[in-house]
Amino acid sequence: MTDNKNTDTKQSKATTPSSPKTHATDAPAPEKASKTSSGGRGGILLGAIAIALALGSSGWVFYHGHQQATVLQNTVSAQQSHISRLEQDLNQQKQAAEQAREQLKATTQTRLNQQDSSLSSLQKAVAEVKGRRPNDWLLAEADYLIRMAGRKIWLEQDAQSATALMEAADHRIAQLNDPSLMPIRQAMADDITALKAVKRIDRDGIVLRLTSMQQRVENLPLASAVIPEAQEVEKPVVSESVNDWKRNLTTSVTDFVDNFITYRKRDGNVVPLLSPTQSYYLQENLKNKLDQAMRAVYEGNDTLYHQALEMGKDWTLRFYNQDANATRRFVEQLDELNQQTIGVDLPQKLKSQSLVSDEINTRLRRDIAPLTGGQS
Repeated sequence: MTDNKNTDTKQSKATTPSSPKTHATDAPAPEKASKTSSGGRGGILLGAIAIALALGSSGWVFYHGHQQATVLQNTVSAQQSHISRLEQDLNQQKQAAEQAREQLKATTQTRLNQQDSSLSSLQKAVAEVKGRRPNDWLLAEADYLIRMAGRKIWLEQDAQSATALMEAADHRIAQLNDPSLMPIRQAMADDITALKAVKRIDRDGIVLRLTSMQQRVENLPLASAVIPEAQEVEKPVVSESVNDWKRNLTTSVTDFVDNFITYRKRDGNVVPLLSPTQSYYLQENLKNKLDQAMRAVYEGNDTLYHQALEMGKDWTLRFYNQDANATRRFVEQLDELNQQTIGVDLPQKLKSQSLVSDEINTRLRRDIAPLTGGQS
């Protein structure tokens, strides 16, 4: 209890002296108020400056930000435009790729269909070939032999070889033992008969004789200068009659004069001697005529053959020595060869050729037509 009382008295003592001081400090209040008002105006000025600076910096920041936003917006727009173009190009490429894929797919499908059709046709053709008789190929071989016979006739003028080929073709058709081919065999028999009727000419023998004569041209002796015989003049004879004294006198004077000057008349052409160059050209030209005769033999040109031999004979008689045995024998051989005829009448057409070709078209090529149509 005592303790509480003491504390209360101490607190009262402590508070009582302070009250006069409080009243003392409240006295100079007006001066402090004036100081506070002047400081307030300065703070307002500073605040205005701060606000102006803040507004300026905010405006600059806003302007700078607006510029950056504009640049960024332009960049974004350009990027978006580029992206749009890329998307368009990508769409076009996709469309082109899709079209190419569709076209490739259609082409592949078409080829597959064609191959399937060709394979089906080939299988059908193989199946039909397996069922065909093997002897039918003899007909194709006969057709080949007939075509070769035609080439021998019209290109080589060789009727003998053509006859042998036609007989071989007839033998092939006979092996078929098919009665329906009798018209073809009849036509072949007519062709063989016509070929056998053609005159046989030993072309190789004629050419060999011409070649031998061509080699002997250089050994033929050339003729010397030939002078025609002078005409014989009958001399007048002095008569024994006195009355013919004038004529006898004239005859004597004429005979005396003829012993000094002799004049004889000769009719005919004088063949002069040939120079070495002319002799060489003569030999080459004569060989050339014999060579023309050889070509005419193989070509069956009877007119050219006889013209070449006649020209060769004429040159031999004119420029070579007719008294020499070699020249006479050469002329005789030319006459012997000139008597022969090398031209022959060959058939213009083989009747059996078209018949055999038609039969092959019917038998062999008819079944291959579907295969050809499938490939096309």
